[in-house]
Amino acid sequence: MIPNSRPYIGEEELAEVKKVFASGWLGMGSVVFEFEKALQGYLGAKHVIAVNTGTSALHIALDSLGIKEGNEVIVPSLTFIGTIQAIVACGAKPVFCEIDPRTLNIDAGDAKKRVTKRTRVIMPVHYGGLACDMDELVNIAQRHSLRIVEDAAHAFGSFYKGKKIGSFGDIACFSFDPIKNITCGEGGAVVTNDDEFAQLVIKKRILGIDKDTWHRYKNERSWYYEVISSGFRYHMSNINAAIGLVQIKKVDKFLERRRLIVKRYDELLKNTEGVELLYRDYDNTAPFNYVIKVKNNKRDALLEYLNKNGVGAGINYIPNHLQPYFKDIRESLPVTEKVWTEIISLPLYFGMTDEDVSIVVREVSKFLKEPSKQCGIKTS
Repeated sequence: MIPNSRPYIGEEELAEVKKVFASGWLGMGSVVFEFEKALQGYLGAKHVIAVNTGTSALHIALDSLGIKEGNEVIVPSLTFIGTIQAIVACGAKPVFCEIDPRTLNIDAGDAKKRVTKRTRVIMPVHYGGLACDMDELVNIAQRHSLRIVEDAAHAFGSFYKGKKIGSFGDIACFSFDPIKNITCGEGGAVVTNDDEFAQLVIKKRILGIDKDTWHRYKNERSWYYEVISSGFRYHMSNINAAIGLVQIKKVDKFLERRRLIVKRYDELLKNTEGVELLYRDYDNTAPFNYVIKVKNNKRDALLEYLNKNGVGAGINYIPNHLQPYFKDIRESLPVTEKVWTEIISLPLYFGMTDEDVSIVVREVSKFLKEPSKQCGIKTS
């Protein structure tokens, strides 16, 4: 089986974790601080606050902005449920908007139409690592006095107009789960250039405690602490940070290979009947996944065929406005609803060989040429 995704970890990561074990300080401590510094250097950002997951990063960012019941957050429906649950956890209402069918990123024009007096935040998702149209979103936000919280879970290492995602703008949130461009095992980060906001997030990520944080960064224990705000147990551990410290040294190598794989896929699939390619920006995108559109109502059958024949394919994602939990705020999003019935994610990870890519393309092509012969599934 060629998996849909796979982390690339080995003895170097294990060696750093062993050092943490030997230190006896497994929770948040000096290694987390080192990882934050490494992220700051790589991204060119003023403040980086490491947390335990990407969803936690989004939630604590919204909470620190004071988002609460009665507020609205505009967000594309085509995203992982963690994006939406972060909004719901604050008591706010997710206002689902359309995507651009060429990029699967937020449709800024549609987002603009959905701004109301209750809107407080626009949450773009850099789908697949491709940067959204940040200039237009910033214009909308400034016009209506809104904040922007970027879901950059897919986009660690991506650029927008010569600047890395996370180095500019309001607030960006990253994920370092096992299948992201770099992994900590589990982890996330809130990135911002806003001093006051950053200090609040730092306190909130460890239960609203103020003074104790700096002792932890030095691997010291202190009986004295002050609780100055509400907060969560969202801090990253030294174990996870140790993995991340090794991974960030490899990120450019990871991304170079992933870009080559995406280019190879596009070259091999560009003339395949029944396949539509998405818009790509090879130079500026840190590709998280490889998505194509399958035409003529054959997506589901192709998905089943691939998974039965050694190719791990998936779908990113089922639109959230179609989920049962959101039935009371469901609205028609015809572009999103059409796109999600066509998209399929093919395998993409650093360790993929050129031969792996050729096998995947061969199986896709084999099925689309004669689907009825490949499996007994109706395709239309």
